[in-house]
Amino acid sequence: MNRARLSREVCERLGWRRENGALKDMSCRVALNRMHADGLITLPRRATQARHLPVLSGHRTGGLRTAVIPAIDLATLTIDPVLGRAESRLWNAYIERHHYLGHTLMPGAQLRYFVRAQGQIVAALGFGASAWKVKPRDQAIGWTVDQRQRNLHLIVNNARFLILPWIHCPNLASRILALVSRRLPDDWHARYSYRPVLLETFVEKPRFTGTCYKAANWQNLGDTQGRGKLDVLHRHAKPVKSIWIYPLVRDFRRHLCNA
Repeated sequence: MNRARLSREVCERLGWRRENGALKDMSCRVALNRMHADGLITLPRRATQARHLPVLSGHRTGGLRTAVIPAIDLATLTIDPVLGRAESRLWNAYIERHHYLGHTLMPGAQLRYFVRAQGQIVAALGFGASAWKVKPRDQAIGWTVDQRQRNLHLIVNNARFLILPWIHCPNLASRILALVSRRLPDDWHARYSYRPVLLETFVEKPRFTGTCYKAANWQNLGDTQGRGKLDVLHRHAKPVKSIWIYPLVRDFRRHLCNA
């Protein structure tokens, strides 16, 4: 039995399904891989050990060129879902090579996008499962523990946002955030049969200031404590990050606090 089949079997036996009835296969696979890495279980050997990322030709792998896009070109931006294996591998490669966090598997429901200007890729975004517990966010929402457990899927995390390093254009990042926030609810509903009501993201300090999120009207809720979800010893070994949210509906608190 390979790892993919094993994760599906675990989901079936535990009844681990999304709101639309689909198996939470990717979430399970990520959890099993982490348990394997921690020595808690032993998984079957991977079918292919090497991770083959596509070769990015030209300036994408060499010295970084810069390209100034006139402001008028912002009107030509398109937000395109990543479709098919070839685009998926290309998205992974861009994130792995040019995002400071690199590429890791995102558990749970997710959407990935390319942003194009005049047909050329200028940026990539990834959205996935929200953080389980964040004190400033949870206080801003005002929900109970039971409400959070029941409705957490209605929050989507902007886990990756990359503007390719050779692209330089004023206001590009905030424009992208505005466009994707309009498109994502329909795409999410088409894939998962429900609409999220809130976006969240975490911006590492002092590496970034979150200026583009502020310009796109996201709300800053303060900072994390520098603790991961497995930090039971309170070592605060994670970087401190600023917390940002963006409501997709006006009455997002009513949806999230719905019993």
